[in-house]
Amino acid sequence: MGLSFRDFIPTAMSQLIGRLSRRFGYFGNFPSWDDAMELSTGYDSERILQKVRDSLLKVKRGEAVYERDSVLFDKVQYSWPLLAGLLWIASQKGNRINLVDFGGSLGSTYYQNRKFLMQLNELRWNIVEQKSFVDCGKRDFENEHLKFFHELEGCFLEQHPDTILFSSAIQYLERPYSVLGTVRSLGFEFLLFDRTTFIERGEDRITLQKVPPDIYEASYPAWFFNREKFLDFFSANYELVVEFDALAGTIPLGDCFGYDKGFIFRKKEAK
Repeated sequence: MGLSFRDFIPTAMSQLIGRLSRRFGYFGNFPSWDDAMELSTGYDSERILQKVRDSLLKVKRGEAVYERDSVLFDKVQYSWPLLAGLLWIASQKGNRINLVDFGGSLGSTYYQNRKFLMQLNELRWNIVEQKSFVDCGKRDFENEHLKFFHELEGCFLEQHPDTILFSSAIQYLERPYSVLGTVRSLGFEFLLFDRTTFIERGEDRITLQKVPPDIYEASYPAWFFNREKFLDFFSANYELVVEFDALAGTIPLGDCFGYDKGFIFRKKEAK
């Protein structure tokens, strides 16, 4: 059995590292969203928007390679299952993609994958976000492929997308199943989920996520879903094409673990 660096650290130092590592991450099992919100700083701060904007402008101008959660990287960290899913959809739609990226920031996933998508016959990447991000997106990032919208229904009526993507987004909504109900009723042909958090056992859990300050100083409520409940919500209308492990892998929650997953669904044909 191989040894890690931790095997050589004295017990007291190991315990200190463990405590420090748990200063950030996901905490608690809150009875309501409001209870978690009381302890959070929220996601809609101007400081977060400006940091994300500054980072993505560098990507847009070619001064940086990749951005995620405002952090710049020297190489793109692909979600290969997601990219494969996008190209699989395009192969069935005349080499075209027309999707809604719900909660897509200022275009992080668009810029992550554009190298592989720009050869398509058509690429329409529509982002639905909170007002401050949409206003910034329209001003600084919108182009012939990338558009920004305040509401899902308005985007759907204007752009007629057949696909919706939630990448690290649905778990940060107060009423996720209400939004998913709207998605289901609109009749998207394909549903993509990436970097979505689930709990290893028990019911849906509301936690408080504390973001490391080297990313930005923030905390906000976050759901961990019961996998069976989540899948069952779509089972009458959609078939599960594939399930895959996402970026974060296993996530410590104190009394148990969560995990980061992705799913691709396709609408069932009417009988």
